[in-house]
Amino acid sequence: MTPAMTQAKRFAHLSAPRQVLVRLCQSIDYGQILDLHVRDQEPVFNPPPTLLLDIKLDADGSGRPESELADFALCAEVCRLLDRIDEMQASRIQRIEVRAGIPRRILIEAKLTETLR
Repeated sequence: MTPAMTQAKRFAHLSAPRQVLVRLCQSIDYGQILDLHVRDQEPVFNPPPTLLLDIKLDADGSGRPESELADFALCAEVCRLLDRIDEMQASRIQRIEVRAGIPRRILIEAKLTETLR
């Protein structure tokens, strides 16, 4: 179990770029974030990532209850995403799948030498 899992991380303790990423996931609700760059263990929004929104027309998208709060405990999936970002210096997350405002799956671009470690 990682330190992030044993000690609950809180939204208010995140850097501004990480807060933007969490809020972006909450606002997407269902969809994907494509081509998110990471530099020095921080998400970078210049160039901006592409967003794909999966909108159900037969349901009211109520969003995450935390989206209106200034601070809250981060769920396990967000902590795991941030742990992965902690391992990145200069890279690109090709895709983050978001379901119910929570990042569920990621696809990371890596070089062959990086995967052999």
